[in-house]
Amino acid sequence: MKEVWLVDYARTPFSRSRPNKPETDAFGEIRGDTLLSQLLLKMFDESLANMGIEKKDIDEITVGVASGVLENWVYGGKIVAFMSGFPHHVPSLFVDRQCGSAGTGMHIGIMEIMTGFSTTVLSTGFEHMTRVRGRGVEPNLSIGDEESEFYRPDMDIATTFNMIQTAQKLYEEEVPTFTKEDLDRFGVRSHNLAVKNQENGWFKGEIITFEGHTPGNIDEPMLVDRDLSARPSTLEKVSTLPRVSTPLFLEKNGGKEGYIKREGTDEGVITPGNASPLNAGAAAAVLMEAKEAESRGLEPMARIVSMGWAGVDPTVMGRGPVPASKKALEHAGLSVDDIDYWEINEAFSIVPLNCMDKLGIPEEKVNVMGGSIAIGHPLGATMIRLTGTLARILKDKKAKYGLANACVGGGQGVATIIENLDA
Repeated sequence: MKEVWLVDYARTPFSRSRPNKPETDAFGEIRGDTLLSQLLLKMFDESLANMGIEKKDIDEITVGVASGVLENWVYGGKIVAFMSGFPHHVPSLFVDRQCGSAGTGMHIGIMEIMTGFSTTVLSTGFEHMTRVRGRGVEPNLSIGDEESEFYRPDMDIATTFNMIQTAQKLYEEEVPTFTKEDLDRFGVRSHNLAVKNQENGWFKGEIITFEGHTPGNIDEPMLVDRDLSARPSTLEKVSTLPRVSTPLFLEKNGGKEGYIKREGTDEGVITPGNASPLNAGAAAAVLMEAKEAESRGLEPMARIVSMGWAGVDPTVMGRGPVPASKKALEHAGLSVDDIDYWEINEAFSIVPLNCMDKLGIPEEKVNVMGGSIAIGHPLGATMIRLTGTLARILKDKKAKYGLANACVGGGQGVATIIENLDA
């Protein structure tokens, strides 16, 4: 198998999406495929031009989108290729593994290079949760119909299709390991770390400045050079935010009476303070066969070490990172202790907290620059963001191994292990 290097990574800032108030999203007037195409044009005009990488050199483009409907329909990725000026001989593909879409696109590209079918792959992803969210989707719900031949009595589809409820169920299943305060505290940590590293300029190493508009005024242009969801936070403030989930009152925990006794309320524990916001943004990474990169005089951001993916009960999809990470570690012959830094997607605080608990990961190794609760989670782009950010962390910390993972709607997990060759 050929060695694969990550040689470049960049992303847009992530704006704060407001589907019901599109004028308050700084990118509300820009389509998601336009965000990605503009990002690619900037990359090829700037960093990739300096590396001597041209559009004609790309053997494959992967485009990850979780909601590939309406204006997010990318014609197998070709619309992005057309808009970004790629020659017609460059093929593309569209990938949907929900929150793992960009990561799975990367995995496909990695395997193409490892097996010698491609030399250079451009992996991308985007999501625009203001312009396309909850529309144009018509899931087949026959699995919840007792009269249907497809009925699944082992599934609660109301929870399966509601990510907030999957987080609530994971929390209740893990009682008494975590409390709501644990979830809130992790959210506060995420925001404060992200704000700190915005202020010291760390994220400027991966963000390309984009023009949007001032939130609330679409006629007033604004240059956006930072993620717009991150803000200074306190536990006192976060603890008062409205609760958006509904308890399941699991019998094993004493049902409703036990829940109220433990939580002091009959409301859920998921709030905007311990969950990722809605966002718009795009990300891209260039993967290259190591010998080709060396012949071009390129330095790796990271070497790809291993990958993993797994399925779990869809009503607790937040468990997905655990078996996916185990698979990636086993394939690489590594242990949890070998990993210096982790980027665990903060779809909800309970997801990294559960992963840390189940795998025995110390908090000081996890999401050290802030996580998706603050930075944002434009679904189709997230796994590229996690992997690229992680590669930069390993360089800064002079650390060797990193693992990026994410939970996936529908009950899955994805993971990627990378290595800093300078460590």
